[in-house]
Amino acid sequence: MITGVHAIINSTQVEEVRAFFRDVLKLPSVDAGRGWLIFALPPAEVAVHPAEGESTHELYLMCDDIEATVAELKGKGVQFAGEIGERPWGRLATIRLASGTDLGIYEPRHPTAIGMAP
Repeated sequence: MITGVHAIINSTQVEEVRAFFRDVLKLPSVDAGRGWLIFALPPAEVAVHPAEGESTHELYLMCDDIEATVAELKGKGVQFAGEIGERPWGRLATIRLASGTDLGIYEPRHPTAIGMAP
């Protein structure tokens, strides 16, 4: 029934954020018309967590080696909001996008469901 996930990042600096996904992360894309790029992502998973207050959504990129990934991205000029943090579920870094918003990236220490898609 479900064939994929379509995530949206709303940005006031759309061209710069698109360039990050295209030029820095090197994600392949298609033009859906008028320059609206849709980027292919690696396999994904979704988790449902309890909310305190209003319900929200979050988006994180995942990697196998956070130290190497952060070093590579810094070498490409990517800015980070702080250092790599330790969490019970993994090691987390926060990419600062051109719009000033943050995008999490982490090395999971929990079992993942990647590769289990129906």
